[in-house]
Amino acid sequence: MIVRLWGTRGSLASSGPETAGYGGNTASVEIVHADGSILALDAGTGIRRLGAAIDASVERFGGIDVLVSNAGIQIVAPLDEFEFASWKKLLAIHLDGAFLTTRAVLQRMYKQGTGGSIIYMGSVHSKEASVLKAPYVTAKHGLIGLAKVVAKEGAKHGVRANVICPGFVRTPLVDKQIPEQAKELGISEADVIKKVMLKDTVDGEFTTLADVAETAVFFAAFESNALTGQSLVVSHGWSMQ
Repeated sequence: MIVRLWGTRGSLASSGPETAGYGGNTASVEIVHADGSILALDAGTGIRRLGAAIDASVERFGGIDVLVSNAGIQIVAPLDEFEFASWKKLLAIHLDGAFLTTRAVLQRMYKQGTGGSIIYMGSVHSKEASVLKAPYVTAKHGLIGLAKVVAKEGAKHGVRANVICPGFVRTPLVDKQIPEQAKELGISEADVIKKVMLKDTVDGEFTTLADVAETAVFFAAFESNALTGQSLVVSHGWSMQ
């Protein structure tokens, strides 16, 4: 998902669907300027190319105000059967990718001296756990820790960091899980949706892309350090705090 920020200055960088040079995956970065123009960049399979892609956006638009770190995949299996290579791949995409994009953008934001907002795409699984998802739950919990450190380090530079924690959103990533979980759990696909994915929501509804996008805009537009180092669950009541 690409979240576009419509504002009065600067640009927004969003990384996804996968990230730089880990697990055989490549990075894509889309920059959305306040005037609505878009710069789509292929960051390739290396850290240097990621930096070059971000530099290209700074050169074209004059700065970066918001990073949405949105890369992610899902692999489901019982922990006792989980392949180490799959474990490393998932953590690399979620956590190494978040680190690399954050570091690259922070360097530019600090240099600009105008502050900024770092937004991580967590999950209800940043707060809760589910069977078959050990590395995903581990990675999503890790994003909250990363955001808290960025919030503390970035405060003196006017840089905020927060995490969006959506419930299940009906994307290709979730659609892929439905038959996989049905097979692992020995239930129907309909029951995966009703009795696994949505059973703890207040209304049996999926979270929507619009729900997540509106939350991202809210975080991006909040300009003071009053809201930083926080995580907001958007899950139709699946997880309540």
